[in-house]
Amino acid sequence: MTNPEGPYVKVHFQLEIEDDWPPASVESLWAVDQGDGTVRLDNIPWFVRGIACGDVVATQPDEEGVWWAGDVVRRSENCTIRLIVLRDGGSGAARQSVINAFHRLGVDGEGIERFRMVALDVPPTADLAKVQRLLRHGVTKEWWHMEEGCITAQWRAASVG
Repeated sequence: MTNPEGPYVKVHFQLEIEDDWPPASVESLWAVDQGDGTVRLDNIPWFVRGIACGDVVATQPDEEGVWWAGDVVRRSENCTIRLIVLRDGGSGAARQSVINAFHRLGVDGEGIERFRMVALDVPPTADLAKVQRLLRHGVTKEWWHMEEGCITAQWRAASVG
């Protein structure tokens, strides 16, 4: 199968580890090669900070042909929010219920069992105030811990209290 937007490639990001987190020094994300030394990210990052799905990033291949991420060339205006699901021990059903709740608000998400995590891709078209209310509610109820991996001015403007 061919992708009309360009070939898919894996782009690697160096991670800064602090207090044993994240649990890896490199994260690789799927991206669409733009043919000009840049790629458009097509994954929700689990650990990279300051990056969101849809961002266009400069790349530099190393001597082994591994594509390494450089600076962001164009922002998608999406936000990356990460949750560590506490409810039901972060079970598959609990992670899926979180994904479903945010999907109703126009937010895509995916879960990973190993860290009981859900990564959310929040587009600028979502009702950001509603998304934030649900996030705060879940933190208050101790359903999850939350990290803002990549937020926008629009996200900050929608923030209430």
